[in-house]
Amino acid sequence: MKSIALLLALLVSISYTASAQKIGTKTGTTGSSGSTTTTTTGTTGTSTTTGGTKTGTTKTGTGVVTDVINTVTGGGSGTGNFTQTEAANAIKEALTKGITAGVNKVSVTDGYFKNTAIKIPFPTQVKTIENTLRSVGMGSLVDNFVKSINRAAESSAKQAGPIFVNAITKMTINDAINIVGNQQPDAATRFLERTTTEQLVTSFKPSIKTALDKSLATKYWKDITTYYNKIPFVSKVSTDLPDYVTRKAISGLFYMVAQEEAKIRKDPAARTTDILQKVFGGIFK
Repeated sequence: MKSIALLLALLVSISYTASAQKIGTKTGTTGSSGSTTTTTTGTTGTSTTTGGTKTGTTKTGTGVVTDVINTVTGGGSGTGNFTQTEAANAIKEALTKGITAGVNKVSVTDGYFKNTAIKIPFPTQVKTIENTLRSVGMGSLVDNFVKSINRAAESSAKQAGPIFVNAITKMTINDAINIVGNQQPDAATRFLERTTTEQLVTSFKPSIKTALDKSLATKYWKDITTYYNKIPFVSKVSTDLPDYVTRKAISGLFYMVAQEEAKIRKDPAARTTDILQKVFGGIFK
């Protein structure tokens, strides 16, 4: 990748030099307005006009090459002096650190249930069930169900860690380079979310289903839907509970990872390794 970028830089330099690098002095007279003297020097990049004075500086071919190389290698202003590999490693390490911290926070009792930002609610697509059951005095059944699905997410969260980390290792250098300079505080997390969610759902869903059975959520859901479907004139419902809880659990984990990524980008104290300090410190000074 670097060799291609350097070749492009050289081509830009040659093109620029052919059009802009003119050595010598040209003097002429333009009517009653007086004489105009124009001096163009390719090697210094200086342009001077007399008789309506204009002085400016034009970047030389060498300057163009330097800018392109800096952009590719991360040596330009605002990107820090680090290699592509270091940038990729920093992004992967930030995500891994975020995953570890996120999993540790949610894989305990009430890790989901008492965190209002990620608590898994009653399935919103069948909200009418909750409202109807509460209106007929079955609110405790709904409450027990909501607690049980959050318990299922909490008990199976640790199993998501290795799945996330495996996905992180597959991130390409190109992906990492694009992400590392992104000013969005959760750019890496959102990239991972976009590219791995379906894979994570497939891998994580079996353990969620097992946890739902153990936490009695499956039983509560069956009781709820059975009771609801017996109510006259209501539309019968059928929801894939494991899929719903799995997606909500994963979404909650991504939320927690995003918080950790934001800390690394903003807070020097959160950059606990040399590579994080070098890359993110070079960008966010």
